[in-house]
Amino acid sequence: MGHISSKDIYRKLGRRLDQAPVRTPWTPVFRELVESLYSRAEAEFVARLPYRPSTLPRISRMLGEPEDALRPMLDGLCAKGLVIDIWDGGHYLYMVSPIVIGFFEFTMMRTGPDLPRARWAELFQAYMFGEKDFLQANFGDGQTISVMRALPHEEALGEHVEILDYEKASALIEKHTEFSIGLCSCRHEKHHLGHAPCPTPMETCTSMGTGARFLIRNGFARPIDKAQMRDILARSRDQGLTLSADNVRRDAGFICHCCGCCCNLLRGVRETGYTGILVTASVVAAVDEKLCTGCGLCAKACPVNAVTVEKASGQDSPKPSKIAAIGAHCLGCGACALKCPTGALKLHPRPQQVFHPEDSFERVMLQALERDTFQTFLFDNPQSRTQEFMRALVGGFLKLPPVKRALLGEKLHSRFLTALRRLAG
Repeated sequence: MGHISSKDIYRKLGRRLDQAPVRTPWTPVFRELVESLYSRAEAEFVARLPYRPSTLPRISRMLGEPEDALRPMLDGLCAKGLVIDIWDGGHYLYMVSPIVIGFFEFTMMRTGPDLPRARWAELFQAYMFGEKDFLQANFGDGQTISVMRALPHEEALGEHVEILDYEKASALIEKHTEFSIGLCSCRHEKHHLGHAPCPTPMETCTSMGTGARFLIRNGFARPIDKAQMRDILARSRDQGLTLSADNVRRDAGFICHCCGCCCNLLRGVRETGYTGILVTASVVAAVDEKLCTGCGLCAKACPVNAVTVEKASGQDSPKPSKIAAIGAHCLGCGACALKCPTGALKLHPRPQQVFHPEDSFERVMLQALERDTFQTFLFDNPQSRTQEFMRALVGGFLKLPPVKRALLGEKLHSRFLTALRRLAG
């Protein structure tokens, strides 16, 4: 009976986690994963937490338990990365970690003895890439709002090409005074899966501002200064890594330094063709055919196989001699241009505008609308039968194609989200 009861608790937790902006469909592997990460007491507790970030007093009222009894459990879950504590300047807001950016990264950033890292790595890899349910649920219907976006290397920009400060890694760094560095979760995962050693250092996950404070406070990262951040950025440029950041225009909190051999985001784009996994920059690579020698270094550098080298038209030699095309799934990262010895490749403005949400609030709301979980943010008490009914009612309405198209349309969603901000505030 105890084993059956345990399964029921974890199934309840699974339903709770699946209502995040990043969906986690229930599969046999996901059951093994949550059982490995959460104790039974933690699973039962997390399943009862509100869907929106909430203060301890609000959680106390919702659960009907005293704050002093809840605080140790919340602190323990934050230390494991299963709950996130966000300091908003006046108090902590607690929210259940989604799988990304969330308990995948924080779990694989953990250090210390006696942690089953190899088992965690196997389960995460099997869930994200083995069963296909996870990627299909989040990107299989053409979803375009993702957690992360590519940052262009500024050195790869074409002459006179201007980008906004939110797309410049250097500008993001200059805006902040607090920084952290920790283990790259993807690289650490591949290490424990026995993959070939990566030439990129393991410790390359950099965060800024409130994100850095969360990671340092809970032991996932250590503090560094602005000069060290600049050095890490320069190293990533020299190594031709792909830079990525929060998919927001304001208050970005991290910069990832991604290699094609380890990064799950890049692998996802490369293997599935779901371009929404990593949102592109507002620029795209373009080739000056007069300068191209067909050396192929650009194709080797592209982390998502968006650059191809083919035989030049009208040429008799069977040897490929120039870049024929830049694929539609080019990220605009500039890794290819950094390796071009002749300067034939540069980044230029995309013909079509790329949408990046204003901030985390807008990104989360739009993700939730795309993935049919928006109703949980309106009625966020898992304990209330009335709110459960309202979630089902509103959720069914929001799934109607005309309604979803209208709310995701740029004109309506801006007014809709402005109203929600006022309500949340």
